[in-house]
Amino acid sequence: MSTASVKDAKAGFAALVDDAANGEFVTITRHGKPAAVLVSVEAAEAARKALTMPKPDFGAFLLSFPGGLDLERNPSPMRDADL
Repeated sequence: MSTASVKDAKAGFAALVDDAANGEFVTITRHGKPAAVLVSVEAAEAARKALTMPKPDFGAFLLSFPGGLDLERNPSPMRDADL
């Protein structure tokens, strides 16, 4: 992964695009802090696809447990606790 300041990115944009097209992630910094990343079209499409995938809710996750867990409630009364 290479890093370039905005000033350097402006001066050598074509080379950075070539690096990104070859699969390298190019981080563009502004005032020394990462501001953007230049990636290939394939990497951007993979990221977009991953972000748009539906995420199952927690209840669906629990219901997907393959063991078919059968839990029974303890019928004994609750004990008193001094708080």
